[in-house]
Amino acid sequence: MPLAIQAIFVALLFSSIASAAIVEHVFHVKNVLVKPLCKEQMIPAVNGSLPGPTINVREGDTLVVNVINNSTYNITIHWHGVFQLKSSWMDGANMITQCPIQPSNNFTYRFDITGQEGTLLWHAHVVNLRATLHGALIIRPRSGRPYPFPKPYKEVPLIFEQWWDTDIGLLNLRPAPISDAYLINGLAGDSYPCSKNRMFKLKVVEGKTYLLRIINAALNTHLFFKIANHNVTVVAVDAVYTTPYVSDVMVLTPGQTVDALLTADQPIGMYYMSISPYTSANTFIPVPANNSIRGLIVYEGATSTTSPTVALMPTGMDAVSTAHRFSSNITSLVGGPHWTPVPRHVDEKMFVTMGLGLDPCPLGTKCIGPLGQRYAGSLNNRTFVIPGTISLQEAYFYNIRGVYTNDFPGQPPLKFDYTKFKVRDDSDYKMMFPERKTSVKTLRFNSTVEIIVQNTAMISAESHPMHLHGFNFYVLGYGFGNYDTIRDARKLNLVNPQMHNTVGVPPGGWVVLRFIANNPGAWMFHCHMDAHLPYGIIMAFIVQNGPTPETSLPPPPSNLPQCTRDPTIYESPTTDVDLPY
Repeated sequence: MPLAIQAIFVALLFSSIASAAIVEHVFHVKNVLVKPLCKEQMIPAVNGSLPGPTINVREGDTLVVNVINNSTYNITIHWHGVFQLKSSWMDGANMITQCPIQPSNNFTYRFDITGQEGTLLWHAHVVNLRATLHGALIIRPRSGRPYPFPKPYKEVPLIFEQWWDTDIGLLNLRPAPISDAYLINGLAGDSYPCSKNRMFKLKVVEGKTYLLRIINAALNTHLFFKIANHNVTVVAVDAVYTTPYVSDVMVLTPGQTVDALLTADQPIGMYYMSISPYTSANTFIPVPANNSIRGLIVYEGATSTTSPTVALMPTGMDAVSTAHRFSSNITSLVGGPHWTPVPRHVDEKMFVTMGLGLDPCPLGTKCIGPLGQRYAGSLNNRTFVIPGTISLQEAYFYNIRGVYTNDFPGQPPLKFDYTKFKVRDDSDYKMMFPERKTSVKTLRFNSTVEIIVQNTAMISAESHPMHLHGFNFYVLGYGFGNYDTIRDARKLNLVNPQMHNTVGVPPGGWVVLRFIANNPGAWMFHCHMDAHLPYGIIMAFIVQNGPTPETSLPPPPSNLPQCTRDPTIYESPTTDVDLPY
């Protein structure tokens, strides 16, 4: 190699190393009193705030977070959407990659942020604690590297939350209590008498452009977001850059993020920004009585006597079409930072049915689900049972038998009319009761996997947000009805499909996903509505080791939390009156 080229190579190497940093945080988790609505409520919180602290890093940095648990709950922290390359023990998936951090204990998460830019989130991964233990994780480009869009005047995190005026422990009851409100950055706004003076306000300068980093941290609800009389330009979803997409409304499933540019291009005044629930189910879904929550865009120079302009939100059947139009029109930014083309060869094809089913009602218990039973959830007619005494990944690493089985099916046990299911005979009735099992699907390292996720209407046709840990996936297509391998395969986008870590499967419809299994370890694939975790709409992939130590699962850290039997881990509560949420 010529000396000049060597010098350039060395300079680039040292420049890359110099641009990376170690970013350290301490999360003190403890129970605190907060008052978003009319009464004070004790909640677990990180560093005393709701939402929790925002973490700012650059691509290439190492993030170190020491979690000190002084709350009364067992907890883990999941870094939602982070790839965790060579660091799967840091994923924070309760009983999948680690046992929980028990009260009066601590654990330090340490991992690199590699190959990602944009907005993600961190949150607790013990059922329902995500309601108050969450915050923004913002990944900016390496120093000196620009955004692939004009530099904004200001960046603004917007975190959407779901709030209950009750003890968070009661959310395990069936039915789950109806949430009392939604929040924007911890504030309920003027839709409620006791919070009229507590509304999130964004002050803007006419003509300036703002980067909104939008996060849906709600436990169980897809949310529409709209700013009165303004369009926004979507430039990233789930920390993946997109072709700029202009829209006046967006929808985010629980766990999804959107980066959007807002230009203050309207007459000086005040404009409501509103969120409202997208309830796609054809059965009763509890939502707050006052279900449109507002913040305020305030132009510099606007007077307090100006009445804010109201945003009209989608409703009824218009909501389904609006959500589908937004979700299906996003495309990736070809050639943008970290973009990679869609792999054309597929090694592993799966067809996975998902939705709600039934679980037998225990003797002596009155259950109010269909046919006098209680609700369950399943993927390919399997209800996932979370391990109770050791994490799944530890059982895999140490080859401990009896914790899981390696037999998750790549096809449903029976083909049927998935979106128009009716009980016609005894076999149909039995199919409504999925098998309870801790079963996984093993994947060869670096194999390309395609999953057709088919929503069913066995109990209720509703949109489920499916989240894959450890990977992004290409979303090759969305549709309604039963997926047709000939008709629908022709519609798939293999050129510039959007990429996600969380995708909303349309109600009574399907999505086609594709990803490369290049990250060894145990990875959850589950519905990101927390109410559906105890139902068991979960499965796990185990990605085998590659050919080198660099492509193999390393040993667990010596201080990885150890298990005691934890009754809060995704178990069905004893109170067994049940509604889908």
